[in-house]
Amino acid sequence: MKKTALFIFPVLVLMLYSCNKPESKFEALFNGSNFDGWETYIGVPDHSINNIHGLSKNEEGLYTQPIGTNKDPLNVFSITEIDGEPALHISGQVYGSFSTLAEHENYHLRLEVKWGDKKWAPREDKARNSGILYHGVGKFGKGLEVWKISHECQVMENMFGDSYRMGDTYCNITAKANDNGGYIFDPQAPSITFGTGLPAGKICSKNILNEKPHGEWNVIEVLCLGDVSVHIINGTVNMVNTKSHLMVNGNEIALTKGVIQLQSEGAEVYYRRMEIRSINEIPKSYLQ
Repeated sequence: MKKTALFIFPVLVLMLYSCNKPESKFEALFNGSNFDGWETYIGVPDHSINNIHGLSKNEEGLYTQPIGTNKDPLNVFSITEIDGEPALHISGQVYGSFSTLAEHENYHLRLEVKWGDKKWAPREDKARNSGILYHGVGKFGKGLEVWKISHECQVMENMFGDSYRMGDTYCNITAKANDNGGYIFDPQAPSITFGTGLPAGKICSKNILNEKPHGEWNVIEVLCLGDVSVHIINGTVNMVNTKSHLMVNGNEIALTKGVIQLQSEGAEVYYRRMEIRSINEIPKSYLQ
C-alpha cells in the first residue's frame, strides 16, 4: 500500500472530531493525598534485591514471579512532599506501573516531572528512565512483561518526548532517517508506520530537545484526540502521532482510549500537578 506524505491528514481527521462545545477545565488526576483512582503493578524484581516478603528466588538466585497488583512491599510508589507540594515519588527500584483505573479518551494531560538521584539495577549505569504510557489496554505484563500495551511519551534523560510502542501497538509518524539508523520526527517528511515487526521499528525520536537540567521540574503535556496524539515538552511540540491502532487477526483496530500509566523503570523520579481535561480539538499550530 502506498504511503501518503501529506501532513494535512491529521488536520482533516481532527476536523471530524471538532465541535462547538466548550472544552472543559483541568481537573486533578492525582489528589496528592492517597491513591484513589489509581492502581499499582510491580514486575519481577532484580536479583540484587533480597528478602522480599512473599517472593523467593530459584536455584539460580533469580526471582521468577512479579510482585503483582496493589502489592508494594518495597514502597516503590509513595506520596511525599517536595518543594513545598505533594508529589508522587517513584523509587524506580523495581519496574512497575502506576495506572489510572479509568480509561481516558479525547483529553489534554498535563503534569510536572523531575528526577531524583537514585538509580537501580539493571539500569544503574544507564540514563535515567521513566515514561508516560497512554491508551493502555489489556492486562499488565503484556508490554515488556510489566506494563499494559500502550503508546509512550518517553521520559528519559535527553529523550523527553520520544515516541515508543509499548507492546503490540502501532501508529504513523512523519519521520526521516537519522544518523543512528533510526528515525526522527519531521512534520515535512513522509508518513511511516511504527510498530512491532515493521522496518521502522517501534521508536521515533523527537525533533527538539527541550528538557530542563537535572533537579528542575519539566512540564509535559500529552494531547489525545481520536487516533492522533501530540507530545509537548516545556511548551514545545516535539512529536505528533497519527493513526493509532492495534492489529487483531490481521485487521487494524483503532486505539483511541485506555488507561494512563506512569513508569517505574530503574530511576528515582517525582511527578506532581497531574491534571486532565476533555478536549474536542487540537490546535492546528501543534500539527504544523
